[in-house]
Amino acid sequence: MSTLIFFEHTNDAISPASLHAVTAATQIGGDVVALVAGSGCDGAAQAAAKVAGVTKVIKVDSAEYGHTLAENLAPLIAKLAEGHSHVLATATTVGKNIMPRVAALLDVAQVSDIIEVVDADTFVRPIYAGNALATVKSSDATKVVTVRGTNFDPAAAEGGSASVEDGSGEGDTGLSSFVGQELSKSDRPELTSAKVVISGGRGMQNGENFKMLEEIADKLGAAVGASRAAVDAGFVPNDYQVGQTGKVVAPDLYIAVGISGAIQHLAGMKDSKVIVAINKDEEAPIFQVADYGLVADLFKAVPELSEALDKA
Repeated sequence: MSTLIFFEHTNDAISPASLHAVTAATQIGGDVVALVAGSGCDGAAQAAAKVAGVTKVIKVDSAEYGHTLAENLAPLIAKLAEGHSHVLATATTVGKNIMPRVAALLDVAQVSDIIEVVDADTFVRPIYAGNALATVKSSDATKVVTVRGTNFDPAAAEGGSASVEDGSGEGDTGLSSFVGQELSKSDRPELTSAKVVISGGRGMQNGENFKMLEEIADKLGAAVGASRAAVDAGFVPNDYQVGQTGKVVAPDLYIAVGISGAIQHLAGMKDSKVIVAINKDEEAPIFQVADYGLVADLFKAVPELSEALDKA
């Protein structure tokens, strides 16, 4: 029994998100093989070899994998899946894009967004926006699985000594091409890995008011998030969105400001260690999951919080 893990990376470094999948793979048991496919990706392959728990790294360095196009990566992963009992990836935007294609090519049913490994064939995953948990047993010869990173501790990035083996690419499928990308740059931590997250909802009223949250985020070393309502209203970009259709986070501290607490938002943050809610509506559903709740006008409470942090 062995597990092939698709590692996300930036060619010179691996993504911390993939370390969560390594933990899930070690719980399944057997050898753990990391796939690093890219263009000029030797740095990432060497970093993957140092991850604790990884027994081998397959490096596929070819131009068609330079921009993580799912149409090119899926056939490669499907080919390499032969001989492995499991194929894993973290349930990030990238993983969710690639792995269903892999499952289709292998003609198996994907087990998505698992939060627990029961045994090599059985997994627990949330359904109905996290309001119920399903225990799923797969009888497929090759199990294609995506892992919810917030429910698995990351594997240690150092301590491993895996061998690195060169693999060959499958060529460009010609189904898609890379045109360009626009990346938002920030000195704040990435939303899914931040230990503190402060999010705003429709109650923020406009995007300009999010500057209040950004000031607090800078003082706390936090990431800034938002509800779907705030994103749909155009207050902030969609990469801020926390929820079932956005990013799933589980920080040590989650501060929800002006967020009512719709089911789809709760699905993305209710596993946070401590939840603090600020909302003027005392009947808001967010207070049902909050550890600490403040019924107040956010436009008064947030500046007061900012001042208190300055004095702390």
